[in-house]
Amino acid sequence: MSSGYEVLQPTQLDIEQLLMAKAHLGTKNCNFKMLKYVFKRRSDGVHVISVNKIWEKIVFAARAIVTVKQAADVCAISNGNQGQRAILKFSSHTGATAIAGRFTPGTFTNQIQKAFMEPSILIVTNPQVDHQPIRESSYANIPVIALCDCDSPAKYVDIAIPCNNKGVHSVGLVWWMLAREILRLRGDQARSLTWEIMPDLYFYRDPTEIEEEERNAAAKATAAQQEDQWEEPAVAAEPALEAAPQIQPIGTFAAGETAPSTAVAAGDDWGSAPTAGDWGSN
Repeated sequence: MSSGYEVLQPTQLDIEQLLMAKAHLGTKNCNFKMLKYVFKRRSDGVHVISVNKIWEKIVFAARAIVTVKQAADVCAISNGNQGQRAILKFSSHTGATAIAGRFTPGTFTNQIQKAFMEPSILIVTNPQVDHQPIRESSYANIPVIALCDCDSPAKYVDIAIPCNNKGVHSVGLVWWMLAREILRLRGDQARSLTWEIMPDLYFYRDPTEIEEEERNAAAKATAAQQEDQWEEPAVAAEPALEAAPQIQPIGTFAAGETAPSTAVAAGDDWGSAPTAGDWGSN
């Protein structure tokens, strides 16, 4: 276990995250094989799982997964909605093979079908929901790691990670911690550095909520665009007009100035033919 190694001890942030995700809250019913992971029982009958046990089993499962040479030989399965997004993110970060949704019977036993596979380690989210792959793994001698609640059956489960496997945040956080610990043991992620992947990416989101958020965002964008269109454009400053020259009226001239001669000499006829010559005579 991790109790003998100081480097594998959980930090204060890890404990707070497990508590905030309610990963330590079990069920009112408890399987006799899960009693060793129970810290106490509340007055309302809910069993409280030891947070230290949760962390120790996460590290123990990660150490077992790291021993597999080919990362694709690790198979993560989740038939329930709570863990489907988590296993897809887990497989993308660790290189494991994910089976989200319905598990095809005979995947581990029937060699004729195209989906036949022989994984080295099997990881399931809920032993009650994923009972078919657990049973087939017992036929093929495949080790099983399972996220077990207080009332989960532990039959054919080799490594049980005690946690709340029915909560969305609890399941996503445990898968996130498992992926982070695997990367740390492989040397891909330093323990002194914070992993840039947030646990929110492992949380399941209801499609109806996503659609509603998209509609609200689209409505806000449309309203903002309409407001921008109805705003009056700013009026540009008109250029300053040059002062028009002042015209002096006729008869008002300064002393010493004479008005230009505009009178026509007597006897001049404007319509008479030019005296210089006839242009059409040539």
